[in-house]
Amino acid sequence: MEKMEHIIPDEQAGERIDKVLSTLNADWSRTQVQQWIKDGNVLVNGQKPKTNYKCSANDKIEISIPEPEELDVVPEKMDLDIYYEDQDVLVVNKPKGMVVHPAAGHGTGTLVNGLMSHCTDLSGINGVMRPGIVHRIDKDTSGLLMVAKNDMAHESLVNQLMNKTVTRKYRAIVHGVIPHDYGTIDAPIARDPKDRQSMTVVDNGKHAVTHFQVLDRFKDFTLVECQLETGRTHQIRVHMKYIGYPLAGDPKYGPRKTLDLGGQALHAGILGFVHPRSNEYLEFEAPLPAYFQELLDNLANNR
Repeated sequence: MEKMEHIIPDEQAGERIDKVLSTLNADWSRTQVQQWIKDGNVLVNGQKPKTNYKCSANDKIEISIPEPEELDVVPEKMDLDIYYEDQDVLVVNKPKGMVVHPAAGHGTGTLVNGLMSHCTDLSGINGVMRPGIVHRIDKDTSGLLMVAKNDMAHESLVNQLMNKTVTRKYRAIVHGVIPHDYGTIDAPIARDPKDRQSMTVVDNGKHAVTHFQVLDRFKDFTLVECQLETGRTHQIRVHMKYIGYPLAGDPKYGPRKTLDLGGQALHAGILGFVHPRSNEYLEFEAPLPAYFQELLDNLANNR
């Protein structure tokens, strides 16, 4: 493990430590530096700092630079539905039923396995198991994802997500007939203390906001477009359940008697962001998957 030291000069006093360290090497991003701080690889005057530590003049910073891990995720040839690709970013339409990235004991058949076969240049910020992955959608949610092919692009896209400037619109079919045409759900989300595998609305949860618009109403269901302002785990599924209109087909948050769709009727159909290099706004739209459109047709025929 390589080690280096940096003494804080007067002109860097008062700046956040992650910002200071990311200026020392063009290959280091703030996100990467923050992870090193969390992992205990950065010391300030011999002590572990917080990621938001403000530097003082003459602080002695010691950095232990971790060796790059060998990627042990196996590339797998897949027929990926790629909507856009250049040297920095890639936009892919993930099918329902596919996991985004490997996890412990689940190392094959994921989108990341397919991406690694398709291209060798993926950002390393998220580590061995999630190269290039900036944001996720659930296994049984279909739709568009942006992928970073280098750390510069990764940091730009993450910052856009944090600043809530990424356009993310989903189509969902929910149980019940929503009477009003528009709504905003502002309710904090955290892990359910009674069921650690599920998320729920709790007072001390993370800030979460979902905007929705009714697109069509059926006998017992509603088609809605949900726009994410934040991106919490299972956010749309939890929020729609919270207001009494859970997603059709959702085995975790739906009613006991729901439609057998092999998972929730949720599709990430529109994705827009500013290109990290050109600063041009790009927006993409993926059509509804066949099962979703078929369900809509059946609902329309049985109004």
